This record gives sequence, structure tokens and C-alpha cells, in this order.
Amino acid sequence: MAIHPTAVVSPNAEIGKNVEIGPYAVIDDDVRIGDDCFIDAHVKIGQYTTIGPRCRIYFGAFVGAEPQDHRFYKGIQSYTEIGSDTVIREYVTIHRPPFEFLKTTIGNHVLLMAFVHIGHDVIIGDRVTIANNTALSGHVQVGQGAVFSGCVLVHQFCRIGALAMVGPGAHVGQDIPPFCMLRESNVITGPNTIGLRRAGMSNEQRLAIRRAIRTFFFEGLNAKNALEQIERGENVLPEVHMFVNFIKESHRGIMPGNPKFVGISDEQRELIESQTT
Repeated sequence: MAIHPTAVVSPNAEIGKNVEIGPYAVIDDDVRIGDDCFIDAHVKIGQYTTIGPRCRIYFGAFVGAEPQDHRFYKGIQSYTEIGSDTVIREYVTIHRPPFEFLKTTIGNHVLLMAFVHIGHDVIIGDRVTIANNTALSGHVQVGQGAVFSGCVLVHQFCRIGALAMVGPGAHVGQDIPPFCMLRESNVITGPNTIGLRRAGMSNEQRLAIRRAIRTFFFEGLNAKNALEQIERGENVLPEVHMFVNFIKESHRGIMPGNPKFVGISDEQRELIESQTT
């Protein structure tokens, strides 16, 4: 363990083996840091934060900050939990909840790039990537393997499904189902094709997901009829059930599909997309 002499580490903090803590870092009371972590200079780890092993937290980040919420008052015991092998880059802010015993949760193998903001009560699954200057408001939920481009703004209580992709500068005010691509024009244009391939999904799985997304967004059906048609299909795969159930459980509604793609083939849609990128 290597702690710089200018770092301020509470005697009530639990520091694992082989942890490096840089100059002027501040580690508050009731913090637990797992083995083999790197805490850079000027990082602040707030009270009631737990950090898993092999995490790297870079210059100026604040993990476990008090929330930006009028309902919070001094003495609230709420928590921030960071999984293992997660990377938190420069000036990221992660806030804990405003109410007793609730938790902001970041999963394993997550990458938060510089200047990302994670609001209170947010839940982020494993292997999520969030690019620079993206901000997630309170209570947002992000599924495993989702990817955010830079400068994305996500409204409170929105849900982003597993393996979804959010384009640069998007404003997300409703839920994005699993496996979908939301472009910077704030409309869903189809499946996250590259993400599905990288996740190791078979041709059968990718085709079933593509058909479900097309039926729901691009065949001119209302939500109820589209979901019924998807569920009536033969040999409905678990990924399709996941897509359908996510939509059924939505409280904020679903981000819209691109109206230009209604009634056209996948080949025509891909041609239009290629001409606008």
C-alpha cells in the first residue's frame, strides 16, 4: 500500500492491499476500498462509499458526493457502491441518494470517461461505457453493456436497456429498450448491430431482435398491437421476451422510432442511415 503523505485518509476507512492513493486525495469516514485500486491525486471519496478491487479513479473525481437535492440533510446514511475493475476518469461526479439506506450503484468493468455525472439513486449494470460530458439524472437505470456517446443528457427515472447505444448529444426523456440504437436526432433507428455482434450474439438472435424492433417501431402499429404480434411469433427467443417485457414495464414511455423508416425495408433503412452519417 502506498499513500502519499499529503493524502487525508480517515482512520475509520478500510483500505485493501496494494492500494495507491495520490497527493491531496481525501478518503472520508466509513469508506471501503478493495485491493489493488488506484486513487489519483485530488480525488475525493465520500462517506459510505464502497469501491471494489482493481478500480482506477483519476484526478479530481468525486465519488459518493452528497446529492444535489433539496431533500438531503446532513447525517443521512445513504450509500455509493462501485463494482470491481471499473475505471472512473477525470472530474467524474457520482452522488449518493438523499434518503436513508438507499444506494447509488455502479457495476463491474464500467468505464466512465471524463466529466461524466452520475446522479443519486442511479443503477448502472456491468460493462457499461459512458463517454465524456454525459449526465445521468437521479434514478436512471442502465442495463448491462449499454454504450453512451459524449454529451448525452438523460432525464430522471429513465431506463436504458441492455446493449443499447445512445448517439452523441442525444436528449433522452423516455426509456430506450434493450438492443436499440438511439441516434443524435433523438429517434430510434434500429438495432445496435455492432454491439450485438460484439456481445457474441448468434445470427438467429440478431435476426429475431431486428424483427422485433422493426415490428414495434416501423410497421405503423400501436404499442399494444405491436407487442401482441411480436409475442405471437414462433419460437420467441429470450432476448425478444426481454425486449417486450422492458416495454411493458415502462412508466415514462418509449423513445420514438424514426418516422422516415415506417413501412420501408431494412435494406432501405440502412441505405438512408449510411447517407446521413
